[in-house]
This record gives sequence, C-alpha cells and structure tokens, in this order.
Amino acid sequence: MFRRSALAATALLAAGALLLAGCTGTQPGPSQSAGTPDPDASVAVRLVLEPSNLDVRTTAGAALDQILIDNVYQGLIARTPDQDIVPALASDYEVSPDGLTYTFTLREGVTFHDGQELTPEDVVWSLTQVRDTAEFRDSARLANVEDISAKGQTITLTLSAPDSTLLWSLTGRAGLILKEGDDIDRQTDANGTGPFELGEWRQGDSIVFDRYADYWGEPAAAAEVVFSYVPDNQAALSGALAGEFDVLTGFDANLKDQIEANGDFALSVGDSTDKGTLAINQTEGPLADVRVRQAIRQAIDTQSIVDALGAGQTLYGPIPSLDPGYEDLSDVAPFDPEAARALLAEADAEDLTLTLTIPSAYGTTVPQILVSNLRDVGITLQVNPVEFPAWLNDVYVNRDYELSFVLHTEARDFENWANPDYYFTYDNPEVQELYAQAVASTDEAEAADLLAQAARIVSEDHAADWLYNGASVLAIGSDVSGMPTVNVNERLNVAELAKSEG
Repeated sequence: MFRRSALAATALLAAGALLLAGCTGTQPGPSQSAGTPDPDASVAVRLVLEPSNLDVRTTAGAALDQILIDNVYQGLIARTPDQDIVPALASDYEVSPDGLTYTFTLREGVTFHDGQELTPEDVVWSLTQVRDTAEFRDSARLANVEDISAKGQTITLTLSAPDSTLLWSLTGRAGLILKEGDDIDRQTDANGTGPFELGEWRQGDSIVFDRYADYWGEPAAAAEVVFSYVPDNQAALSGALAGEFDVLTGFDANLKDQIEANGDFALSVGDSTDKGTLAINQTEGPLADVRVRQAIRQAIDTQSIVDALGAGQTLYGPIPSLDPGYEDLSDVAPFDPEAARALLAEADAEDLTLTLTIPSAYGTTVPQILVSNLRDVGITLQVNPVEFPAWLNDVYVNRDYELSFVLHTEARDFENWANPDYYFTYDNPEVQELYAQAVASTDEAEAADLLAQAARIVSEDHAADWLYNGASVLAIGSDVSGMPTVNVNERLNVAELAKSEG
C-alpha cells in the first residue's frame, strides 16, 4: 500500500508557473533575504495575463491557476514546484495496491474564508460536482471515479479502473474543495480555505490578497500581496526601478543588466513546464497536408527564438523535460529551409499566405522571427495580435484560426493531444489509445514509456510546432524572501513570500 504521511503545515504548499518560462540546468529554490521579514508588509508582484473572471470551475487559462490555487483554493493534496505531491487539506492519504481505492484523512479545524467549517460533506459535494458537470474545467479527469464517500473524517474515492493521473489531477482544478451551498458570485468573488482571502479585484489593474487570520496552517508571511497586471516588460522594468514592484514575473532575461544595475533587484531563472506552442489548425485547406505542416516546422529556427528570449531551451515535441514521457525529438523536424521549400513545392503549396493569431501580451519577438523564417521559404505570415479574452473566444473556444501561438504553462497536459475536440484540432486514434493505456497503467515507468511513444507520433504528424521550453524568469527585490522560482507561470504559491523591514 502506498502512503503519504502528513507533513508540517508550514511546508505543504509551494507553487509554480505562468508566462515566459523554460528549463535551465538548475532548480533554484525560493528566494532568500538577509533582512527580518515585516509581518505587516504588502508585497507587490507584477504578473502578465489577467484572468477574465475568477470562476476557477469554468474559466480557461493559467492566469487563474497561477494565483487562486494554493493561495485561495486548496484540494486534499497539492503539488510543489518540483512536481512532488504532498498532503494539503488531507493530513495523509493511501492508495490500494490495485489502484482502485484512494483514502484521504481530512484535517479538522479548517475553515472557509467566510468562517464556516470545512466538512467531509463539502469534500464529497465538491468532487462529485466536478465529476458530474461536464462544463467544469477538468471534469473528465475524474471520469474513472465511480464513488465518492465520507465516513467521519475519512474520504474514499473508488475507481472503476486504475488511473495513473488521478493524484496529479487532484492537485489541480479537479480536486479543489469548495463550500456546499455557497451563494457567492464566483466570477467576481472567492471563498476558499487557503492562507489568503480575496481582498479586492481592480479589473484591468490588480488583484489584492489579504492574509487569512484563521488559516489552518502556518500564517502567510505577508499581510498583503498585490498582483499587478503589466503586460509590457519595459513598463514593468520602469515600475520596479521606481519602487512600484517588489517582484517581476514573466520578465525578459535580456533586461538583466538594467534591472540589476542599482543592486535593488536580482534576476532569477528557474525551470518550467512552459511550452511555447505554435498551434496549426489542420481541419481544412493547405494545413491539412502533413507536408505543409512539416515545411512550416523545418522553416523555423527555434534556436534563434531561444536566443532572442535569453532563456529556455529548444523543444521539439509536446512533453517538456520536467514531465514524464519526455524524449529529445530534435531528429523529427530539424531546421532546414531548403527541405521546407521542397516540401511546399511537392504539396503544390508555394506562395502561401497564412494568419497567426496571438495574444497581444506576448509582444513581438516571436512573431517577428516567425514572419522572417517563413518568408524565407515563400510563406507570407500575417500577424493578428488580439486581447487574451478574444483569443480564448476565437481560437480556444471556436477554433477559428490558421496558426496560433500561446504559451501553455500546464504541467502534464499531454491529454490535450489525445482529445480531438481540443483547439489543437489533432485527431489520431493511435495516440488516443496509447494515452489511454498510459492512464490505465499502475507502473510509472510503463506509463512514461507509453507517453513517450505517443509524443513521438504527435511530433511526426507535425501536429504543431513547439518553439521553445521556456524558463521562469523573475526579478526579485533584495528585501524579498520566500518567492518561488520554479514553474511560477503555472502556479504561484506566495504563502512564504515576505518583505524585510526598513
């Protein structure tokens, strides 16, 4: 029987991931400062993408996961930035040898931010609602959960078939515990069990978190954390140098010398599961031809993109190096403009004009390189920058695009390539079967091998191009400690974030 015992409440939840990330050879831990933390401090953190609303059940986009999970909302278990699974609202848990029974011991003395006690019934209701409501994000992740029940403080999940992804899923949206019967407007308000409660949302500007005084674990180090949304890196740099920000996430590594010039900030580069993904709508037209898709990939010099960003590494498939199933797939579509031109000629697709839809917050660095590289092989690329809500509606929901670029920050999200209804428009039954086998496996090594097989097929089908595996790039104030530095574009647990006195 697999068992994870309770950890000290102070070490349960660390976060990690958001917007301009990648992998280096190191894994820096939370930032440290020599000063004495001020318990009454307000810490100002620059973020890039603002959520369109706060309903974590139904709204897509990592901007919500980044700030709400761990800080405001919690599950029975959580994950650390280094992808370890640890207890959270459950003090410990067990998994039966056959992988069909998961048992969690719910902590006592936990309250929601409205002061109401967390009950086992809240847990059963929350997980059942997610499983049974297809419109909720990650509902399908609980598809194998046949029964959810409580006896005293013991919560039992019974599965219809083994699911190697279940624990991981429970650390994300699928596992968040909400209050049964809550009547708040979740689009603009929040009521969780985390170390912070929602203070104020100034839409278009910032979100304020206040320390929750009755938190069940170690109190948050700062009295207040203010997340300010500033898409432009130069504006963020100016704000930091003017004393408006204590931490910059999603920062430009090329601005290292400027941010560090007066000694008030230091640049930190950490690992990430961020995947700069060039999605290709292959439902019709020339992009339905695998030769055209391969030509696009071989026309793009992804190393030049990494060099321009100043951080990260190349990535030639859908699984980044931090995730199970990673394999170096650089042999599949190496940079070769001459081969790209030959493929386009063979497909009778010369002199193509295509449109790239991209969230405007990502700036111009990547689009400029794509325009230049594709022009070299005879493809005219028209860039269409849009606000992120428009991207969600047009590309993500309606699949109305030819090419699109977005940074996918989620860890272990290969299931998107096994879902023909996802906006990627990729449909391969062999990949779907391999993924299903990986999910059903109770052996971690076997599951990872199946994922690697599936990922190679996705890359060989040229279902997309993976322009880079980003890095978590932050500028951290010299008086700041406890700032996570790994995977901060996906999840950003700021419970230990502190600012020194003086």
